[in-house]
Amino acid sequence: MKLVTAQLTLATGETFSGLVPSFQTKPCYGEAVFNTGMVGYVESLTDPSYAGQILIFTYPLIGNYGVPPLKMWESSRIHVKGVVMSELACHYANHTSTQSFLEWLMSEHIPFITKVDTRAVTTCLRVHGVAPGVISQEPGPYTFEAFDSIHWVKEVSIKEPQYYGDHEKLIILVDCGMKENILRCLLHFPFRIKRVPYHYDYTNEAYDGVFISNGPGDPKHCTETIRILKKAFTKQKPIFGICLGTQLMALAAGATTYKLPFGHRSQNQPCVELTSKHCYLTSQNHSYAVDEKTIPADWQVSFRNLNDHSVEGIKHRTLPFFAVQFHPEASPGPLDTEWLFQKFYDLICYHSEKIKHAI
Repeated sequence: MKLVTAQLTLATGETFSGLVPSFQTKPCYGEAVFNTGMVGYVESLTDPSYAGQILIFTYPLIGNYGVPPLKMWESSRIHVKGVVMSELACHYANHTSTQSFLEWLMSEHIPFITKVDTRAVTTCLRVHGVAPGVISQEPGPYTFEAFDSIHWVKEVSIKEPQYYGDHEKLIILVDCGMKENILRCLLHFPFRIKRVPYHYDYTNEAYDGVFISNGPGDPKHCTETIRILKKAFTKQKPIFGICLGTQLMALAAGATTYKLPFGHRSQNQPCVELTSKHCYLTSQNHSYAVDEKTIPADWQVSFRNLNDHSVEGIKHRTLPFFAVQFHPEASPGPLDTEWLFQKFYDLICYHSEKIKHAI
């Protein structure tokens, strides 16, 4: 493949040189964000939470273990707008891989640029904050759009309800751009799952619990999801949220959210559980966080990030509602907090028994 000179240009004015395939002539626009993880490029690229973004990998070797089968992905396709790498591995070695990273990007028609000083780009983004960017062979000028104004959840959520399992206890899984490993983790428990679109109103149906998934973009765009969540709160049945699910639950409770300067995207974010003071290493991918000062009195912070002290988890003081900003299902990353799925199951069992005894 012939590579030619190109550049990644940020809306802040900085330009970083690199190489792109000669046939990649159209400019690729997206919000430029970075991930510091050493592994997991397949999971990251197929995570719907990256919709609309140009993903910059700080780890220098990308593609060295190839691409595993679809069943190991986080969705059925790549969601990023473009990929920025320091070095694209020419050869890969892994017994599960079915194709090279390059073959995968080309088959999915995903623009990329390699031979970029990705750590310099990351330093820039840490100073100025994430910004719109463009991968292009031409020097400009460029017209950058406001990616924050797009309702990305609407783009990636499923369109019709889907069903899994055949057990007695039914949970509603609100898909806002869910990673498939969340579904895999939930299916380890005797649940019957109804997976619904982000704007599906389930509140008049019979169910035992609600799960709110991760997803991309500004949570404030999800007005329909928030409205339905407010109704679900009145049912007082267990609700568990992950990542975007935390922000949506906070907004439904009356709190507000804000955009982090450069987000949390890595597999080694330390978080402390405030009750036990136990510290966990967590996998994360989010741009927004809950404003602690606006959390209502009947809710409380349950986890805190030890790097920047931002809110990493919230819970209701008396009702069975809780959420975490990180990813307990990891994929990739540590499984330190996988016990939260067990907590959700235990809450549903306890609530079901409580209802039976009350009848």
